[in-house]
Amino acid sequence: MRARHPPAAARTAVPIILVCTVVLASFTTFGPNSASVTTRTATWLSVVLLAGLAAVFAFVAADRLDRSGALLALAVGGVVLVDVMNVVTQDPSVAAQAFLAFPVLWAAAHLRRGAVAVVIALAVVTDAVVLLLLQPFAAALTDFVFFGTVLVVIGVMLVRAADEQERLVALLQHQATVDSLTGLVNRRVLDDALERALNRPTGVQGAALVLVDVDSFKSINDQHGHPVGDDALVHVAAVLRSVVRTGDAVLSRMGGDELAVLLPECPADVAVRRAGEVWQAVRGTPLQLPDGTLLALSVSLGVAHAPSHATGLEQLYAAADAALYAAKRGGRDQVVVATI
Repeated sequence: MRARHPPAAARTAVPIILVCTVVLASFTTFGPNSASVTTRTATWLSVVLLAGLAAVFAFVAADRLDRSGALLALAVGGVVLVDVMNVVTQDPSVAAQAFLAFPVLWAAAHLRRGAVAVVIALAVVTDAVVLLLLQPFAAALTDFVFFGTVLVVIGVMLVRAADEQERLVALLQHQATVDSLTGLVNRRVLDDALERALNRPTGVQGAALVLVDVDSFKSINDQHGHPVGDDALVHVAAVLRSVVRTGDAVLSRMGGDELAVLLPECPADVAVRRAGEVWQAVRGTPLQLPDGTLLALSVSLGVAHAPSHATGLEQLYAAADAALYAAKRGGRDQVVVATI
């Protein structure tokens, strides 16, 4: 019963409320709602209520409104207000019923399915009641079928459009944060996680960064083809997942054949031990090629710890990178820890 995106729902609610306020005020001043004291009083009270609601939705935090149920209440209240005004003014015309479109369409565009179903059902049922009160049965039935169908069809179409938009946004967010080949997060996500780890309050155990480079990756591509090279990266990523629990770490593909493991709240000695476990797991898990043969893989790893080797993000990357290149210069297939 919540909004899909509370800030957007609150933003669009304000101009819609203001439009309804202006229309009602003009109806009272120049139109049919000026016919009697009762209709004028009811309309002006509605104008004051709507103006107050516009102020609330303009200045109260959208998330707070959503948590309190105010966004759903706005749509439900809008339906009730339209129906009450139609009864008070004795106006069952299509123009009067058209005001139901404001709360229904706003709800369909911004609220989740359950809330939309409530609003549409309420609008259809109460509109039928109002029409039966104000019109002969035949005329009421005709108007109800026409306008009820319009509300339901347009509401369903908007809900489906919103669902598709949410699906596409989720897909884009996934593509923007996850490497499509390995399924590991990308460098941007790793940087954000590392910043948070480094900015934790003092007294924690620090954070470790492990850079992992697939040994002789160019030779794998040259001898077996790029598809096998891709398979090797996917394989090493899977080994990382099997050794390092994602709940305790952030696994990332830095680019090319370089992967990374962020270990927040991890002492330096534990980080070195975890790096050794990764190294042993890769060496002990060869990649099976399409023809059934096994391709032995190895990795070089550089380990750096904050605050032992660095205090900032760039310093930690530099320390881990220097350790990784020391491992590669030293013959590959080994773990090297950064020096202070």
